[in-house]
Amino acid sequence: MKRLWYRSRFVLIAAAIAVAVLAVFAYRYIDRQRAFARQYAELDRHRSEQRSQPERAAPPAASPDYWTDFRGPKRDGSYTERAIRTDWTPNLKPIWKQPVGGGYASFAIGGGRAYTIEQRRGNEVVTAYDVETGRELWAHTWPAEFQERMGGDGPRATPTFHDGRVYALGAEGELRCLDAATGTAVWNTNILTDARAGNIMWGMSAAPLIVDDKVIVQPGGRGASIVAYAKNSGKRVWGSLDDEASYTSPMLVTLVGRRQILTVTATRAVGLAPEDGSLLWEFPWVNDQHINVAQPVLLDDTRVFLSAAYGKGAAMFEVTATPSGFATRQVWANIQMKNRFQTSVLSNGYLYGMDEGILACIDANTGERKWKGGRFGYGQVLLASGHLIVMTEEGQLVLVAATPDQFTEVARIDALEGRSWNVPAFANGILLVRNATAMAAYDLRR
Repeated sequence: MKRLWYRSRFVLIAAAIAVAVLAVFAYRYIDRQRAFARQYAELDRHRSEQRSQPERAAPPAASPDYWTDFRGPKRDGSYTERAIRTDWTPNLKPIWKQPVGGGYASFAIGGGRAYTIEQRRGNEVVTAYDVETGRELWAHTWPAEFQERMGGDGPRATPTFHDGRVYALGAEGELRCLDAATGTAVWNTNILTDARAGNIMWGMSAAPLIVDDKVIVQPGGRGASIVAYAKNSGKRVWGSLDDEASYTSPMLVTLVGRRQILTVTATRAVGLAPEDGSLLWEFPWVNDQHINVAQPVLLDDTRVFLSAAYGKGAAMFEVTATPSGFATRQVWANIQMKNRFQTSVLSNGYLYGMDEGILACIDANTGERKWKGGRFGYGQVLLASGHLIVMTEEGQLVLVAATPDQFTEVARIDALEGRSWNVPAFANGILLVRNATAMAAYDLRR
């Protein structure tokens, strides 16, 4: 009898705990949905008011297109189009600031417009904004709602601008080519369906890469880990490798005199021939979670830097030519730089990036740490005019001297509110920032 009483009591306690846990999850879900409802209502109100205002009559002639890709023209986070202001003051104000839909994409800029992709209710939305005013010029929508409780909801991959078109990839694999002037669809396909591949934990995140007449994406299917489509028609051109996909975006580089696609899958860095996707070389790069997010950093025409978190660290390897093709050799490896989902930038032989959530500097040739300082969380880093532009996880913009001598913070301003994981972008000296709720522009032209 006593045993039955204890067993009944245990069952009641377990049931009570289960009900309490479910209640907490239900409360959090309801609270989250209410926050989304408020966000989208504010977004709708703002865009409605914006449309009621007259457009600027004669926009100035656009400068030559520069930041058309994720992290800039070389995808290396370095801005060299023009010198920027480094005399920030606490009174540096945005030229505009406004609500935006959810997601973690950055901007691609072309023709005086900034293109991004957002989550708005149950749709993924590719949008075009006037860089100078923030006015929304068009929005192209399709039904998709990627949800991930830990990382956050919405699309991740930054669109690519090329030759009057925008190539956008949604978190669930929808790839669309749009007319950059109007937002009209030219063609579309779902890369996961086409590759017969399942999605990865945090969704499709790699920005499409234009190489010659092809657009390169990374669905991760068997024989289709990396796929090329004809950029004008969407017809599949080639598929390559059987690797599990990860989150790094492909890059067009030249190593050992060979033009090639450089990217990182869940288990290795690879170089592929752009014409047919054939494997030129590989370098093992795997961690316990099979999560690679940081971009490779090209040190010169033979050497590549890699970094990852999840206990992995960093390495530099060299690609060499052999009678039969190419070979790779590790030069150094350590745990002095662990980029989780931020990529280091290279300046005068030194790498600057987030070692987990702390900014650090290491010697690119040896891996030796020069300094570590500044707790910025899982933010982002760009390089411009001899300085690091840090977007902190909490939404502050921080200017840091890019010098190996010591950590020197030059200036700091409050830019956005809330978690800010999106990579900033530059448009003719105007710095564009966004997160999952707001976007803003700062005029840093000298």
